[in-house]
Amino acid sequence: MPHVIVKLWPGKSEQQKRRLAEAITRDVATVLDYGDESVSVALEEVTAAEWAEKVYRPDIVEKAATLYKKPGYTM
Repeated sequence: MPHVIVKLWPGKSEQQKRRLAEAITRDVATVLDYGDESVSVALEEVTAAEWAEKVYRPDIVEKAATLYKKPGYTM
């Protein structure tokens, strides 16, 4: 079942994080035709100082072929 991991800089409120998780859950369930109970969402906070090492290089540069939305481009 779909498990979505969102990596973001610290500083967003718990309300914002809950709203984001709810929106992702709703859209994943709708687009992929799953029930909400089948979707899980995790939010991982990564500081700006660690972003290149912990996110940009391993998740964006090294996995570029798996990206459906690349940074810097609009959909």
